[in-house]
Amino acid sequence: MNKYFAYCFYLFFLLAACQKQELQKPVFDISPADRLDPKRTEAPYPQVGIPDGVDMESARWNGIDLTPTAPVVPLSAVEEQKTFHLQPGYQIEPILAEPHIQEPAAIQFDGNGRMYVLELRTYMQDIDATGELMPAGRISRWEDKDDDGIYETGVVFLDSLVFPRFVVPFGPNTILSMESNEDHVYKYTDTDNDGQADTKELFATGLGRSGNVEHQTSFLTWTMDNWMYSTYNMRRIRWTPDGVIQEPTGNPYGQWGVTQDNYGQVWFQDGAGGVPQNFNFPIVYGNFRIEGQFQEGFREPFSLVALADFEPGMRETKPDGSLNNVTGAAGNDVFRGDRLPKELVNQYFYGEPVGRIVRQVRSDKSEGLTYIQNEYREQGTEFIQSTDPLFRPVDMATAPDGTMYIVDMYRGIIQEGNWTQEGSYLRTKLQQYQMDDIVGNGRIWRLTHKDHSRGTEKPRMFEESASELVQHLTHSNGWWRDKAQQLLILRQDRSVVPELEQMARDHDNELARIHALWTLEGLGFLKANLLREWFEESNPNLRIQALRAGETLYKYGEKSLEMDYKKMIGDSDPEVAVQALLSAYLLNFEGIEDQLQTVLSNNQAKGVQTVARQILEKIAAAKERAATRYTAEERVLFDHGKSIFDSYCATCHGIKGLGTPTGDDGDLIAPGFSGSPRIQGHPEYAVKTLLHGLTGAIEGKEYEGVMIAMGENTDEWIASVVSYIRNDFGNQGSFISPEYVSQIREATKEQSGNYSHDALVAEVPKQLFPQDNWKVSASSTALQGVGSTRDPSYAFGFKGWRTEDEQEKGMWFQINLPSPQTLVEIQFDAGDEQYPQHFTIEVSPDGNSWKEVASEKGKKGINQIPWDAESPATHVRMVLKEGRDETWAMKNLKLYAR
Repeated sequence: MNKYFAYCFYLFFLLAACQKQELQKPVFDISPADRLDPKRTEAPYPQVGIPDGVDMESARWNGIDLTPTAPVVPLSAVEEQKTFHLQPGYQIEPILAEPHIQEPAAIQFDGNGRMYVLELRTYMQDIDATGELMPAGRISRWEDKDDDGIYETGVVFLDSLVFPRFVVPFGPNTILSMESNEDHVYKYTDTDNDGQADTKELFATGLGRSGNVEHQTSFLTWTMDNWMYSTYNMRRIRWTPDGVIQEPTGNPYGQWGVTQDNYGQVWFQDGAGGVPQNFNFPIVYGNFRIEGQFQEGFREPFSLVALADFEPGMRETKPDGSLNNVTGAAGNDVFRGDRLPKELVNQYFYGEPVGRIVRQVRSDKSEGLTYIQNEYREQGTEFIQSTDPLFRPVDMATAPDGTMYIVDMYRGIIQEGNWTQEGSYLRTKLQQYQMDDIVGNGRIWRLTHKDHSRGTEKPRMFEESASELVQHLTHSNGWWRDKAQQLLILRQDRSVVPELEQMARDHDNELARIHALWTLEGLGFLKANLLREWFEESNPNLRIQALRAGETLYKYGEKSLEMDYKKMIGDSDPEVAVQALLSAYLLNFEGIEDQLQTVLSNNQAKGVQTVARQILEKIAAAKERAATRYTAEERVLFDHGKSIFDSYCATCHGIKGLGTPTGDDGDLIAPGFSGSPRIQGHPEYAVKTLLHGLTGAIEGKEYEGVMIAMGENTDEWIASVVSYIRNDFGNQGSFISPEYVSQIREATKEQSGNYSHDALVAEVPKQLFPQDNWKVSASSTALQGVGSTRDPSYAFGFKGWRTEDEQEKGMWFQINLPSPQTLVEIQFDAGDEQYPQHFTIEVSPDGNSWKEVASEKGKKGINQIPWDAESPATHVRMVLKEGRDETWAMKNLKLYAR
């Protein structure tokens, strides 16, 4: 049997094995076939297509080898293991591989050390990305039960997902995840302990993003400051006992990878840019330009694969056919384990799957700034290299056993279909080696060192007491510290507060003290006196952490800290001074601009100068944006609402909309507004609450305060408050007009006394979320990209829908529901230009007889169209009444019913 047929047999075996329902212990040596010699040409391989305008002779003359050649053949994991070039003393071994997992893209571990694997089983299954958004993605969970280092026992925890974006373990048998073209993060739980999630709850909303699958949100990561960060989103979210809150941030410029170092600095991995991003300062303070942060030569990779099979083509190809400039990166980790050499600890690593390398990054600090370089540039090499063209490192993680795990997607194509279109250079090169056929694989590797054995202690945090979890904060492996902190916060067990305070004050382990401080912050028991003790610490790392953690206390009303922050702007350590400046800017201290000017005159450290100058630029830009962000009517409502909130509402709801603590027990007087789905949802909830008041538990949570009725105020007063709280504190919602308040006031004039939460929720229109049995159609739909079908249902997501042609009278968009609903409202975002000129809303009980319920003229941005429902309907449609020289577009479409 020649090697070509051996390859076919390998694929047949792989497909057959993937049909098995029972997951067994992996057998890594699936096929011992060696790769064919790439110079061999005697086999009758098919002619490869040449891009239009490029003939074979000119291609050879310009150095582009398009000669049909033998295909690249996948190796077994055992054979691939031999292709790695490692630094002295290191070894790499497979711990999980196909057919048990396919297309792995990320891993995470829960509190008992079980490994969740994000499997993107629809990613580029052919060169045209056919079926990429089919519901075939999966999240599996794996364990090493016999302690041999191999993850042999697995379950499919969650299946039938549309290209899932991340997996976040969130307590016992619970994860967070989100699908592509979605705006919502859901919490999935296995309640009956059978290994499969059986409940799905909305966790957070507003994190979606449009674009191809490589350009959407990924890697939601819980970090030391108790917030979660993801790529692309200019916001961070945080779980609290009172709900999930949100805050705005700078632009992360990340694509596939979010991680943190031992001191909570978050690193984002850019994809197409090929370099790390935002590693100098926490992203919550915005973006800063740091000249020279990538040292000379940082962008040059040292690859051992010379196929020139990358999207930029020959302009980024070395003479030997290898990559000369990082062009794609995926996955990242700051190694924080304890079973590899100490020089790796707190070092940043990321994969360059186009170059088939894993890079170690050296961080050099100077005057409060960080500059990075390839650790092995002087030797002309990388931390890990492979000669196997199919090695695709897309994620890495510090593991519970103290080593580093590397996720290898092991496939032929690693670029999305937008870059493999007909006639493209990349498509031609992939087909030249028949790499487009190599799919359905995937390996996870463990990196070890000859001088260090892997840890064998199995985490059992879900069964441990809170006091036992506190002790893990002293662990030498950062994974244990992170997970213990997270679980303590999720449990909200306040019995360990004295232990945490003692550890934060006098433990001899610097990192244990830092985690104890942030755990107190997450439990709501961090006190100003402890912070002030840390402000006097000789260790600058501790002073920096105290400044960052103290921001929370200030937001919850501890304004006495302002003088401490201003004092520390003059700290002798430039990194401490920079942090004090950043905190003062974020907290918007009075007179901050004058102090920044003073800093520019007095402090000569480059980092302090850079930050002070750019903060002044940010303040000026913010003032300019504020003048144009809203229409004149919206600006009046927003400013009036802010004045009312600051004067009256902040007392209970907090100066930053986070709620006001009642005292030492960490409870709140009233719920926060930041990120609240009740506030950002249908505006009727907030309007009725202000008009008539609210008493009793809110979603099972009791508060000390009572929301009294404020209906004696004018419609404009109430509209202003609701509009403001829906558009500050990281929130984004439609503005509310006084006329809308007047309508609600009239409709509820018979309401006697305050609402209870349950009674109010029962009255408020509820959003109907699209289901598979909804039928969505339109008279015209434009193609949505390479390999896409004409699908009007994209209107419900961030990808969006638009007509193929300009607007004409009679164009329509229709939704058919499987059962009757009392429909009362449609909302959609029309963007800046493609809003519908003039349209009607019609409903029908059967799709035959239609009744007009609303007539509106479209506008830029969010359109909100309510109507009075008389009877249930199964069909609703929008029909244009007149044309316009623009296409009609909608995204984030929402349908409400009572």
